Amino acid sequence: MSEFITRFAPSPTGPLHLGHAYSALLAHQMARAADGSFLLRMEDTDLQRSKPEWDALILEDLHWLGIQWDGPVLRQSEKLGSYGTQLSKLERKGLLYPCSCSRADIRAALSAPQEGQPHEVYPGTCNSRPMSDRQPGDALRLNLGRALSILGDDLPVFHETGAAFLGTHKIDPVNARTQIGDVVLSRKGEDIVAYFLASAIDDAAQNITHVIRGEDLFDFTAIQVILLTLLGLSIPIYHHHKLIRDEAGKRLAKRDDARAISAYRADGKSPADIRRMVGL
Repeated sequence: MSEFITRFAPSPTGPLHLGHAYSALLAHQMARAADGSFLLRMEDTDLQRSKPEWDALILEDLHWLGIQWDGPVLRQSEKLGSYGTQLSKLERKGLLYPCSCSRADIRAALSAPQEGQPHEVYPGTCNSRPMSDRQPGDALRLNLGRALSILGDDLPVFHETGAAFLGTHKIDPVNARTQIGDVVLSRKGEDIVAYFLASAIDDAAQNITHVIRGEDLFDFTAIQVILLTLLGLSIPIYHHHKLIRDEAGKRLAKRDDARAISAYRADGKSPADIRRMVGL
């Protein structure tokens, strides 16, 4: 049986909340049950929003929860050049083009998707521009149509073990074009790499065998699998778990500071209390 290697990969742009605690505890529990490895990665490619104080608080909260990771913490900000290397591979395949559309829209597209905020499919305004036309501040987008043409009939599949999406999934080219489109991969001059590109590359670099994360990220699995296949990298098994919600059924987010783990700690709650609150 191959080794089980998973990770918890928060962005240090705010405090951990109950949803993060559930994801980290579940991944840690699954890794230990399989006698595998649990890695910690800080997804801090957005240098404007990522703060060292949030990084430190995340480590403190995880220690308090009783989570122990294997090996050193990987910080994406310390290896930005590696993403450029992979982008160059895509460029050599003719799969990138520069985009000068709305800065706010592009910046939003670089972050991890959020439940309740539908992904806006790019209409292809700039897709006829060659890379030689790239200007300062332009983003880079993936030409998805060309990527799917390169893959042809050899479309990749991925395996899902989470209850909501259990089974084997084959990439649907029609759905990819209509629901995902030409996604932003990076923005020049701001040191930002798209969440789903950097995350997928690092999963391969860290030999992650199982990606355990919230079900709100399932829809972007297809684009990550496409990118991994185009780059010749291994595809992990995915496990998308339930989301922890508030009393109104709304997904928790970093803006919900009242539910921050640090707030519960200050309130006198114990790690066992947190486990009970998230159903573990």
